[in-house]
Amino acid sequence: MAVPISLAQHLQLAAAESPRASALLHAGQRYSFAEMVDDSRALADQLACRQGMIIEAGDSLHLARHAYACSFQNRAFFPVDRGNALPENNTPLADVALIIATSGSEGKPRAVLLGNAQLDAAAAASNEHLPLHPGDLWLNCLPLYHIGGQSILWRCARAGATVLLHDGFVAERVAADLADRPVTHISLVPAMLARLLDLGAKPPASLRVALIGGAALARTLYDRAVAAGWPLHPSYGMSETAAQFATFNPADGPWHEGLVGRPMPGHEIRLAADGRLQVRGPQVMAGYLDGSGIDAEGWLTTGDLARIDAAGSLTILGRADDMLISGGRNVHPQEIESCLAACPGVLDIAVTGRPDAVWGDLIVALVVGPVVADELLAHARRHLPSAALPRQIHAVDRLPRNATGKLERAVLRRLAAEAGQ
Repeated sequence: MAVPISLAQHLQLAAAESPRASALLHAGQRYSFAEMVDDSRALADQLACRQGMIIEAGDSLHLARHAYACSFQNRAFFPVDRGNALPENNTPLADVALIIATSGSEGKPRAVLLGNAQLDAAAAASNEHLPLHPGDLWLNCLPLYHIGGQSILWRCARAGATVLLHDGFVAERVAADLADRPVTHISLVPAMLARLLDLGAKPPASLRVALIGGAALARTLYDRAVAAGWPLHPSYGMSETAAQFATFNPADGPWHEGLVGRPMPGHEIRLAADGRLQVRGPQVMAGYLDGSGIDAEGWLTTGDLARIDAAGSLTILGRADDMLISGGRNVHPQEIESCLAACPGVLDIAVTGRPDAVWGDLIVALVVGPVVADELLAHARRHLPSAALPRQIHAVDRLPRNATGKLERAVLRRLAAEAGQ
């Protein structure tokens, strides 16, 4: 088994091979690989006096520089959202390169421990699968306090490719760079993709991969984007698997909602008795900071309900914790949302439940867009069983989503309760 290489070592290898090649572009600044190595070493020297893990908040360039520098120090790096209070933890950690807080969309975030082994395996698999080559340009508009943004730093350093780094997602700026630069790869959540389509942003001829993840991709959005020429690769991954774990390739055949393709090579998947996906392999985390995580045999039980077909391809059905029981039947919000999203006039939609003496969970739809409630209900009746029909429909200006585009289900439940009063 190959010895994992650190982020710092990949930077140095790229600098030795092509010192003047662009490693990172940000707000008019350009760092060559040689300059990035020098900058990282200088920052690493400044960090040497600090104890334990390095916890930092800041803009994307700040977090990227600290990710590189911490690797040169062989220190655990914990990037956090600058909107939150910085945690205090000086615990020294062995064999940990990166600590990432889960999104917390369903509860309290948990700190995921990832070593060079997991991060290097993930970058190697992604680069081979997509693929990514020296000189390619990856537009990174994902937050660098999430695994999606951090993983792009690893992929590009490993491949000798360039990171085009944005400070979060601003649709107009992303569209401008797509028009002006030879972007080959981009990572987006569905809400970002929808915004770019609304702007009329065109994928450049250079674009080979639009990696879509972070939230469920609706069929209507998929069809709209493909028709506009976007090379979509719907994917599945999480902090616990060092980001991209499974990816659908357009060459694989027809796509359907929830389909994310086969897992990366060397990984095993299976379903628990309750339908939750279990995963095992080289990308799976070392554990959580609190000591919990994988079982004694290396299996991680996710919170996602899934289906595995005969070819080993994975379909994600939704979060197990989101399941509603309406009229005695299990109904998943994602199933209803996928159906209702296809109704004309729906720009965005979320489904949640309210406690009800008759239904158990009374289905509530929160809708963004000019659709008329009666028309939405008629559409639902044509495509959904009675237990899955929304009993209340409320128009809202926007839906609560976190920085990676995931619906904040706890907030949805509160909004539904307030709207029903």
